[in-house]
Amino acid sequence: MSKSREGWNPYLLGGLSGLLMVWSLYYTGKYFGASTSFVRAAALVEGKVIPERAAGLEYLIKNAAKMDWQMMFIIGILVGAFISSVLFGEFKLKAVPDMWQRHFGDSAVSRGLVAFLGGAVAMFGARLADG
Repeated sequence: MSKSREGWNPYLLGGLSGLLMVWSLYYTGKYFGASTSFVRAAALVEGKVIPERAAGLEYLIKNAAKMDWQMMFIIGILVGAFISSVLFGEFKLKAVPDMWQRHFGDSAVSRGLVAFLGGAVAMFGARLADG
C-alpha cells in the first residue's frame, strides 16, 4: 500500500462512530466506555503487587479485573490504531511528538508528566461521572 498523508476522513469516521454508538445502545443498552476498564486493570495490578491492600479497598473489589466487552473494546482500539498507522505508513515510536517539540521543547520528561497529569484529570472526570 502506498504512503498517504491524508488518512481517513475524520468527519466520516466520527459519524460512523456515532451511528455505531446508537446501534450499540439500541441493541445492548450500553454506551461505549473505557474508564471502567482502566480501573479494572489497576485492580488487577494492585491485586498482584499489594494483594492485602487491594483486598480491603471496596472500590477495587467492586471493579474486580475481568475480561468483558469494555476490555475488548480497549484492546480493539489499540490494535486498530496500530494496524491503521502501519497501513498508512505513519507508525513511529517517539518520546516527544513533533507538534509538542515545536511548541514546548524536546524534553521527554515534561511531555510524559503533562501526558500523565492530563490523563489523570480526564480519568478522574470520567470516573466522577460514572463513565
